[in-house]
Amino acid sequence: MRPPPGQRRLPKEFIAQHQRARIISALAEETVEKGYRAVTVADIVRRAGIARNTFYENFSSKEDCFLAASEFAVKEALRRVVDAASKVDHWPERVDAGLAAFLHYVASEPALARTCIVEALSAGPAAVERYERSLQAFVPLFRMGRKVSPHGEQLPETLEETIIGGIFWIIYQRIIMGQTEQIEELLPELVEFSLTPYLGAEAAKRAVAEHESAPTG
Repeated sequence: MRPPPGQRRLPKEFIAQHQRARIISALAEETVEKGYRAVTVADIVRRAGIARNTFYENFSSKEDCFLAASEFAVKEALRRVVDAASKVDHWPERVDAGLAAFLHYVASEPALARTCIVEALSAGPAAVERYERSLQAFVPLFRMGRKVSPHGEQLPETLEETIIGGIFWIIYQRIIMGQTEQIEELLPELVEFSLTPYLGAEAAKRAVAEHESAPTG
């Protein structure tokens, strides 16, 4: 049958992407309520309002869906971080802008954030491996600091991984404490934490203070 005059069928690719997004969202919401281990495919299907076979057309299992949710969240977070950081010229400002974008994404997607940051650590080896790889995606933003640091060549090779791990751990703690909505308030503290190894404590404090006092808009 043809669609009524003036109407067009939605592209199959659009429908498929929408279905995957609904399923991922349902997984995240169910995970927040029950914990990943207690969630079943039936729970996800019911929450998403889809047929069970639709789920299996998109994902082979609950774990496959979880891994897809993690990949989606990391790509979207990284896209926002890169977009924000690319709009400013100086590295300290890029760190500030990138972290601000990341924290805003976490605060605006609390279910997905809890699923990918908290539940990932207890969702099995594949999920933990995906989580560890996701941290690596943010390394380039911080590694640029070696070029502006007076100690660039002497900085530990694992510095960036340590900083990112620390940021995620602080966010993890806030999420499990039920403080996701206030997570953007961590920005000055996390920026100073990130800049200090490269610029030194006093320069990092000045950079944060200058940014906070700068006019907005």
